Amino acid sequence: MKPSRRLPDTRLRPVRRGLAAAIGAVMAGMAALGPLSLTETAASEAVSAATAESGRSGKSVLSPALLRNLSVTADHSRFEALKGPFTSGPEVTKACLSCHNKAGEQLRHNVHWTWLYDNPKTGQKLGKARIINAFCTNALGNEGMCAKCHAGYNRSGPDYDLDNFANMDCLVCHDQTGTYFKTVVTPGHPRVRKTFAPKKPVPFTEAAQHVGLPTRTNCGKCHFYGGGGDNVKHGDLSSVLFDPPREVDVHMSKDGAGLVCIDCHVGAGHRWSGSRYAMTVGDDGKRAPGMPRQKTSCAQCHGLSPHKWTDPAGWKLNNHTDKVACETCHIPAFARGGVATKTFWDWSTAGRLKDGKPYVEEGYTQGNGKKRHTYASLKGSFAWAENVVPTYMWTDGTVTWTLPEDPINPDKPVWINRVSGSHDDPKARIMPFKVMRTVQPYDKGRKVLAHIHLWGDDDAAFWGNLDFAKAIARGMEIAGREYSGEFGFVQTRMLWPINHMVAPKAHALACGDCHVRENGRLAQLSGFYMPGRDRWAWLDTIGLALAGLTLLASLGHGVLRIVRAGSQ
Repeated sequence: MKPSRRLPDTRLRPVRRGLAAAIGAVMAGMAALGPLSLTETAASEAVSAATAESGRSGKSVLSPALLRNLSVTADHSRFEALKGPFTSGPEVTKACLSCHNKAGEQLRHNVHWTWLYDNPKTGQKLGKARIINAFCTNALGNEGMCAKCHAGYNRSGPDYDLDNFANMDCLVCHDQTGTYFKTVVTPGHPRVRKTFAPKKPVPFTEAAQHVGLPTRTNCGKCHFYGGGGDNVKHGDLSSVLFDPPREVDVHMSKDGAGLVCIDCHVGAGHRWSGSRYAMTVGDDGKRAPGMPRQKTSCAQCHGLSPHKWTDPAGWKLNNHTDKVACETCHIPAFARGGVATKTFWDWSTAGRLKDGKPYVEEGYTQGNGKKRHTYASLKGSFAWAENVVPTYMWTDGTVTWTLPEDPINPDKPVWINRVSGSHDDPKARIMPFKVMRTVQPYDKGRKVLAHIHLWGDDDAAFWGNLDFAKAIARGMEIAGREYSGEFGFVQTRMLWPINHMVAPKAHALACGDCHVRENGRLAQLSGFYMPGRDRWAWLDTIGLALAGLTLLASLGHGVLRIVRAGSQ
């Protein structure tokens, strides 16, 4: 039997284009018939993805997730259980579970629902409900606000029943109308209540009748706005990625691969790959987009040797992949596309008043023209940046966290999380990170990080009374922790891995960005020899000697040929 051969790309192009045209025709027909279970927005995304051209090479990559949305065989608006009207989220969820009767038990084990994660490698008990971070500090005790980005309803405090499946929010991930939104769970302090109150009713019925697989709109409404605003937290996840130019993200752009989040973060049974608690470093081999996998990594699609072996430069680049993560070269900067990321937050300045009232200052104008707060009475002082060069570190994927009861040294910056790995570790790679710098409260007597009670309708909520003493005392009480009664402020650092905003290959780093004597990208990494950057006197001497001998040999050879030619 002859081995199967892959058709040349030139022969596949008409097939791809024909498929794209067919999809476009189908969608035009659907538009003429009116909305079914796929909205115009989702259809537009799908057609854009279907006709995308990667790298101007004529290759079209069809997003498997969006194509599956196009291939639905049921119109949810016709199901009796979804006729409505619905006035609350749990009503919708009960209707969903009446058919999808295994979904509740599946989501029960998802970190988006539980906010809990037990790291099997480090033994640490992590998750949003347990850790203290370098942004709004802690979700525990502030669920009334933080649960706006929870895959559930009515999470108002620590005693949340994770076995009450009716509180699961199906629409936050599956709504295809683009009009569904989350609201605060509790009204908050009277002084801020009006600011955060919903301005219109949530369209539960319309959303329930138009559902499908998650698109970037679903994922981005939470993940692009983590930490309290657009691109505040991650640095590589901003509203630009709803419809990014190819120069910002070659994978997500409709002029690139046109992929959506779940094309890479693939999973089954409401559990999917990718985690900042246990990073993916290295890879498990090549997989096509949408195919089953246990991890999310570049190599799942691009393989272990993504560069051309026939090209000397490609051969050398392939020899880097066992030490350098793909993101290191292919994401030259983050916070690109006109939306800045927050790089510094000083809680110690919060609470100031102007004319007896809280106020904000908008001292930074980002690339798209929008102004960002540089001071807010509720939160303190901020700094922003765009087109940020990452910080590079060795990591094997293991992340260790400073937990609430871990002792700290307040005389130096406290790392909220750290990564482990070194040049000598065969599993480690050089990875890019965002480093968030913060000044936040700690228990001065016990020398541990402090919980703050920010949101609530009680007098202790900081987003209302602006009183750190009351807010910290109440926050520690809610967390069930001992408190000395004395607080201070400590500098912290927090790492965020940079995995998105992959640039076109023409914009990837070149050899000279790292292999230079001064001001190279990897100048801060030590403990190993890097050609072009480092100098070993004996090695340089040997290299120069060999180069000199080579030159002399070449000259001698040339002279001999001239002499022999003359004698003939």
